[in-house]
Amino acid sequence: MGYSFPSTTDRWTAMRSALLIQRWYRQYVARLEMRRRCTWNIFQSIEYAGQQDQIKVSQSRHHLTKEKSAFYILLFNEVFQDVEWEPYFCYKSIEVPDTYAGPHLTFPLTVSNITELVEAFKHKEQLHARFVLQLLGETWRLLRVLPNITEVSTCHSKEITICGDLHGHLEDLLLVFYKNGLPSVETPYVFNGDFVDRGKDSIEILLILFAFQLVYPNDVHLNRGNHEDHIVNLRYGFTKEVLGKYRLHGKKILKLLQKIFSWLPLATVIDQKVLILHGGISDTTDLKLIAKLERNRVSLELTQYHSPNTQSHQIGPSHKTTAISGLAQFLDMLWSDPMLQDGCIPNEVRGGGCYWGPDVTQEVLNRHNLCLLIRSHECKQDGYEFCHNRKVLTIFSASNYYEVGSNRGAYIRLGPDLNPHVVQYQASRSTRELTLRQSVGRTERSALRALREQLFAHKSDLISAFEEYDPEHTGVISMERWAVATETVLHLGLPWRVLRSQLVGCSTQEGMINYNDWFRELALMDPNKELAHTGLLETMYRHHSNLETIFRIIDTDHSGLISFEEFRQTWKLLSSHLKMEISDKAISDLALSIDFNKDGSIDINEFMEAFRLVDCSHAQILDSINEGLTPDLQQPTSPS
Repeated sequence: MGYSFPSTTDRWTAMRSALLIQRWYRQYVARLEMRRRCTWNIFQSIEYAGQQDQIKVSQSRHHLTKEKSAFYILLFNEVFQDVEWEPYFCYKSIEVPDTYAGPHLTFPLTVSNITELVEAFKHKEQLHARFVLQLLGETWRLLRVLPNITEVSTCHSKEITICGDLHGHLEDLLLVFYKNGLPSVETPYVFNGDFVDRGKDSIEILLILFAFQLVYPNDVHLNRGNHEDHIVNLRYGFTKEVLGKYRLHGKKILKLLQKIFSWLPLATVIDQKVLILHGGISDTTDLKLIAKLERNRVSLELTQYHSPNTQSHQIGPSHKTTAISGLAQFLDMLWSDPMLQDGCIPNEVRGGGCYWGPDVTQEVLNRHNLCLLIRSHECKQDGYEFCHNRKVLTIFSASNYYEVGSNRGAYIRLGPDLNPHVVQYQASRSTRELTLRQSVGRTERSALRALREQLFAHKSDLISAFEEYDPEHTGVISMERWAVATETVLHLGLPWRVLRSQLVGCSTQEGMINYNDWFRELALMDPNKELAHTGLLETMYRHHSNLETIFRIIDTDHSGLISFEEFRQTWKLLSSHLKMEISDKAISDLALSIDFNKDGSIDINEFMEAFRLVDCSHAQILDSINEGLTPDLQQPTSPS
């Protein structure tokens, strides 16, 4: 039986079908990409808003200190006093029990010591506190002799590997080592800050990097990031992690780490041509001035003595010669971000540092005879991003930063030709097993949950804004005005009209929204009726990160407990930060209501649990978001 060729009509039909399928697929991918970018904007806007609030808390602390608040000075004196002390005595009185089966370190460290340490951390083992303190003490001694700006050279047979933010993601660091090789004389590394916070293995990352730096001091270089600061650590998880893993000696470890962070170098220069620093630059960046800074005496709390709105790039060139200019440049180096347009303006999104444009990049590079700026600080969906005519390269090494599947990680290989080669990766195996639709749906769900939390946290302000458009108190406004009012209150820069179908459900009709019904739909919390009328419930929810930060600051012995009086001071500090009045009776009622065991003190875990978020059913929203997800992915998760 012979083969019959398809007719012209059949071929034309098949071609049309293929073109239709191709067109449909391109539209499908475009819609997913639009959802992915919108999700990304939500995560990033909420993250930067939190950083801005953290700086404001720090400013509130100094406001009270400058007013000679005796109670406040007493609380902070024991934790933050800057007294030079010999750290090597810390570990000598700590005995390692015979029952300890974890890794043992000997000093000077050897490569075999580090290999054993890495293998132990792979298997979730913990290094004994004696060895932790001894390792940190040796690191402190090494860092004190390093310059502010490290000079590194390549050779014909050597490439330098540059890693960005790791943020406690040990899996990413181990994957980099697997793909690229362990640090050594032949495989030098620069780690560009933000080793800690957010992830669950920050202390393990630090111990591995410090150990490699001790063995290879000329080939492993660590720059300071904005998260290498004890004030930031109180909010973003590192303090909590250390105290949880080292309950008995955690306080000593944190004190020593505070000093180590202050001694981390601020930048690295490769072959006198490539500048590597964590955040960025400004129009007054002066590497000679930065090289002379007393870096161990500069931190986030010190930089708050001058406002970002009075930084050097607003005052003028003469500002560079003053001491406060050094503080401003320190803030720029750790907190700044590039922008597309020319110029240099305060970074009001983060609350510190600046935004600088391509003209500033070109001027600073020319002035210092440089050809490339490598920085980190910003999570990128692909793990890296070029900007400013490829003169600025952002590298971010923590994959799945906001949520599993939210972004790739990456690192750079830089050879003698100084042409950066970027290597991307995805650390989570579960992510690689998801389809694109499942991955986007998972991250979108998590982002929308975080956004609904923000909306509920600003309920009172939102209602006031809505009522301005509803003078007759009908409870109904247009969707357009709902979007304008929401942005006016939250300042997140999000496309609210695009998001309305996912945030607003059955409360809409013919382009209008019943905002009272909408808030009942949000219903993110199980309200405590006894406290709701005081306004403390919403206040606590909106500022729960600040409260936990302040709580940990006041809990000077890190016991996890504070007295009713200390609890009252917590709220007084918060009310000063918010410039609002909270009555002593309301605070006392709140303390009594969450003292579940009635022992006269407040446990921080009990405190946060009392206001635990309760996610309610959003059937219509979840149906549209989770379409295509497998059942095991249906539980809501919070962003990192």
